[in-house]
Amino acid sequence: MATGSTDGARAHARAQAAAATIARPEIPPGVEPTLALRIPSGGYANVVLGRGTRVRLSDPSGATCAHLFLLRAESPWERLNVADTVKVPWQAYLSAGHPLLSDQGRVLATVLTDTSGHHDTLCGPTGEARHQLHLAAAKQGLEPRDVGPSIALFRGVRVGADGALAATGNGPAGGAIDLFVHLPVTLLVANAAHPLDDRPTGDLDLIAWAAETFDSPNDDPEYRRAVENTEAAWAAAQHTEVPA
Repeated sequence: MATGSTDGARAHARAQAAAATIARPEIPPGVEPTLALRIPSGGYANVVLGRGTRVRLSDPSGATCAHLFLLRAESPWERLNVADTVKVPWQAYLSAGHPLLSDQGRVLATVLTDTSGHHDTLCGPTGEARHQLHLAAAKQGLEPRDVGPSIALFRGVRVGADGALAATGNGPAGGAIDLFVHLPVTLLVANAAHPLDDRPTGDLDLIAWAAETFDSPNDDPEYRRAVENTEAAWAAAQHTEVPA
């Protein structure tokens, strides 16, 4: 098809678009997603999610690695603090009920379910993953300094008795982790290899839908206190009018 004229170039572009196939995640029965993305190896995504959103990240082939970072959407100076996310629940290994805490002691999201069991809160991203996260952040008007250490999903790490870190690879194909969003967040995610596991990654699926409420699988006092802090901050944010 000739592209030497505007009409020809337009026709060519439209033909290419018509022939393109965009891969999409499999949607769970009964779910009406507000977002559904399949992120290829080397790709990234940036999305703003409202309070009450349920997010599912999944590893369809058993080969992906999702480097995840969260910032409070309306106040991006408040962001995921991986150290507190490990310290406050007394647990370095993510599982159902684990809070993803901000640097202000508030719960940005809670892990609802996890069928992978292979995640890492200890190593941070590779240089490639950090570059992708910076690109994702820039699409939201953020700068590299706004992006702190991230969590890696679907490629696990365990600490040995001698303190050494050992990669445990991926969980089963189709493994997924569901998050419930407590405060409006900007979610940044990069699909790139892990610092201790440089194998090429597979596709990463990301879907989100409105959940509004949830039954927390965590009743620990530290978690309840963090949720109370979160709810107080949310309530205060809804009443910010200055009296006349």
